[in-house]
Amino acid sequence: PAMAERELGTRFQRRFLAARQLPSFPWPELEQNLRASPDSSLLLDILHKTILHPLSVKYPPSTKYRRCFLTELIKKHESTAAEPLDELYDTLAGILNEEESTRCYKNYLLPTGEPVTLSESMAIISGGTTGLVTWDAALHLAEWAIENSPVFSNRTVLELGSGIGFTGIAICKTCKPKTYIFSDYHHCVLKQLTENICLNGFILEPGTTQHIQTESQGQEAEAMNYQNPKLIVAELDWGSVTEKQLLDLQPDVIIAADVVYDPEIISVLIGMLQKLSTSRADRKPPEVYIAFTIRNPDTYRLFQAELEKAGIRWQITPAHRNTGFLCDVQPNVTILQLFI
Repeated sequence: PAMAERELGTRFQRRFLAARQLPSFPWPELEQNLRASPDSSLLLDILHKTILHPLSVKYPPSTKYRRCFLTELIKKHESTAAEPLDELYDTLAGILNEEESTRCYKNYLLPTGEPVTLSESMAIISGGTTGLVTWDAALHLAEWAIENSPVFSNRTVLELGSGIGFTGIAICKTCKPKTYIFSDYHHCVLKQLTENICLNGFILEPGTTQHIQTESQGQEAEAMNYQNPKLIVAELDWGSVTEKQLLDLQPDVIIAADVVYDPEIISVLIGMLQKLSTSRADRKPPEVYIAFTIRNPDTYRLFQAELEKAGIRWQITPAHRNTGFLCDVQPNVTILQLFI
């Protein structure tokens, strides 16, 4: 029983740190455990692995999310008719006094035990862009990359549409690339991306983001200083990218997540991939992996049709094993390997 309770507490921890909604938690299992043994140790373990976890204290999830989570935890405790647990109510009182913010933190635990900490927007659309939140395809691409780390090891990786950085930061912490190039075009996204990279202990190449003023320089010293890989943040507009910009990149591997959501950008994306295939000095085309959530089957089919029209072969990569840091499984996420 003690081992089962520890496992339950660990599952709550992983899901709490990155979850987006309470239904992803094993609430029924918790209630059964509490009824079988109305001891406070399990609840205290969950409390200290979630809301009072050092990561959550330093980089807290949204106030609303923590309040809802703790309220549900208290309900489960009260349903067992056990003695009130003061620490639960004291923690809730502290959260009720907090003000809501437009930004929050999410902390993802990698299979290595290391966290990826991100500052994210509370809104799906913010500042005229959807790039200030982490999308499911980015999580799945990161899991696939960790499972297939030789693809990235000691190579130059270009990520298109990096958003706020989850996939790239996870790859840099686990796959040992030689150079990693984060890229996006929206100024708000680039600013947040740069802050998140620094927040996770990485130091960018001097001069790569001079136009972006970061707010997290003080956190670099506190975090682990990763000497490798060489990290670059590039402002890359697919529609107006120059040949010189592409020649400077020289990627061995190109990845992207959730960039195939609008039919209007498909041709622009494919056109840039074709340019990248001929811009390498050794004329060896890069490996390309595109992950996306199939929200509209018509858009997915259009992407495949446009690839075939451009003479680009593709294949679906085998499904990866779940490495454990996803809070929900999304079966409609696909990763395509393109042969450009």
